[in-house]
Amino acid sequence: MATPLIGGLRAALLFLMDAGPRRALVAADAQDPVTPRLHVIERHAQALASLLARLYVAQVFLLSGLTKLRDWSSTLALFEDEYHVPLLSPELAAYLGTAGELVLPVLLALGLGGRFAALGLSVVNVIAVLSLSEIAPAALLGHQLWGALLMMLALWGAGPWSLDAWWAARRATRA
Repeated sequence: MATPLIGGLRAALLFLMDAGPRRALVAADAQDPVTPRLHVIERHAQALASLLARLYVAQVFLLSGLTKLRDWSSTLALFEDEYHVPLLSPELAAYLGTAGELVLPVLLALGLGGRFAALGLSVVNVIAVLSLSEIAPAALLGHQLWGALLMMLALWGAGPWSLDAWWAARRATRA
């Protein structure tokens, strides 16, 4: 028998791996022949938008992580001289930031633990902005766009075209 703690952890895990909201057609909509088609179009448009948002943000962060990995001595120097991450040593911040930029985008692109990956990349994004003493306006706009897309994915999930959705559908058929 599951304890309340285990049940709560399971619920939190399922939330973080949720593909997003699901809406059932109401009886009134089922009477109208056009409304179900509009729901199908809307569902596919939302799925495509979620997928494109995931792939775009994942690419940005993954390329940043690969750049840091490619020249590690420069990365360490940047974290010592330019990036001032609060509460962490420059070396630890470099390792954690680079790891986040390499692992979380892969999860986000696949839609595996999509909410978790979006929240994790949101933390990386916010720390990147806060750790720079000066940031160019164009760079700040980029971070704001990524933050908005990540917030959308954290709130609504990875979407129906994700491993989270596949896993949820598979779990539902077993139940």
